[in-house]
Amino acid sequence: MTMAQAPIIQGWCPGALRPMMSGDGLVVRVRPRGGKLTAAQAIAIAELAARHGNGLLDLSNRANLQIRGVTQGNHPALIKGLREIGCLDETAEIEARRNIMVSPFWTETDDTLAIYTALAAELAAENAPQLPGKFGFSIDLSADNQLASAPADIRIEAAKGGILVRGEGFATGALASNAKAAATLAIALAHWFTQTGHIQNGRGRMATVFADLASQDRHKRLPAVFQTHPARSANPWPPQIGPCAKGMFIGFAFGQMQAQTLADLAKFGDLRLTPWRMVLVENLATPPDLAGLITSPDDPLTRVVACTGAPGCPQALAPTRALATALAPHVPAGKTLHVSGCSKGCAHPASANYTLVATVTGFAPLHNATAAATPRTTHPAADLAANPDLLFENPNAP
Repeated sequence: MTMAQAPIIQGWCPGALRPMMSGDGLVVRVRPRGGKLTAAQAIAIAELAARHGNGLLDLSNRANLQIRGVTQGNHPALIKGLREIGCLDETAEIEARRNIMVSPFWTETDDTLAIYTALAAELAAENAPQLPGKFGFSIDLSADNQLASAPADIRIEAAKGGILVRGEGFATGALASNAKAAATLAIALAHWFTQTGHIQNGRGRMATVFADLASQDRHKRLPAVFQTHPARSANPWPPQIGPCAKGMFIGFAFGQMQAQTLADLAKFGDLRLTPWRMVLVENLATPPDLAGLITSPDDPLTRVVACTGAPGCPQALAPTRALATALAPHVPAGKTLHVSGCSKGCAHPASANYTLVATVTGFAPLHNATAAATPRTTHPAADLAANPDLLFENPNAP
């Protein structure tokens, strides 16, 4: 028996019109327009999730909201409710292409929402590029470029003299003078991507194009207009839980909340979703006294990441979150522990300081690795919870 069991890679993300089956029912992903839910929309989604799902909501690393535990029989009524509050696209194809992440720090005076509106319209057009299911865009006009580490294939960023549009990994891009031009350039770059031959079986990412092009040919093969302006150097940082200029960031353990929690939060203001397992509650000045919130940046649960695990995910080989919770107080400050139910590492695709990946023989401890790294030893979850040094002082780390 091998320690690892190869998971199935879907190659697409769930939507509302095209949900994904999981171990606890259908996962229905709601993609907020402009990265924001009005208070009324959030309260309505909470009511729909309680009525048609199992009452649990997930925040995804693409700044979307997922309704869990929806049955096939309840799905049509849920869709009807989402359509009534303006949270649906016309078709599943348009929904899949409207994979646009927006920085939560946008202001009413910058071009963020104008770019978003123009880009969403172009992606809904008949001649829109036929993109893979996980292909996405990010719009981040903030000075610090906080979305630089969040998953995206085409990035629309602030730049000296205008708005920069570039492909993930590329050091140069095209400069746009206004929101409409930025959206048009993003669509042009997406069309170029579809012609590179890097879409296989509905899968493909811009980073793969960048990696596959020989370094001396990268900019020769990139359209000339996208070679004209250098990208800013980025040192991305996730914002801390707590107050900010627009309100307050509130966190959730493993990015999951009860539907009632969403409804209660919405009573304080509109919500901006983020890829960091947090929401920004607009105009909120002090943390609300609600169960299930993380309101301090020093909370140990901010140092751990864990996927749904078994039995919620049919590919997970073991439960994950109880173990992650038990180990959270032992994770050193400034470090991250990732507990993954399989080698896909969906909750944290990047390398983590400490990783525990479930295998058929137990959890494999890894250091400075992703969940896909080769395990060398495994331990039962109970042993790891009782003796954290099995993880933190593992001599067999790759």
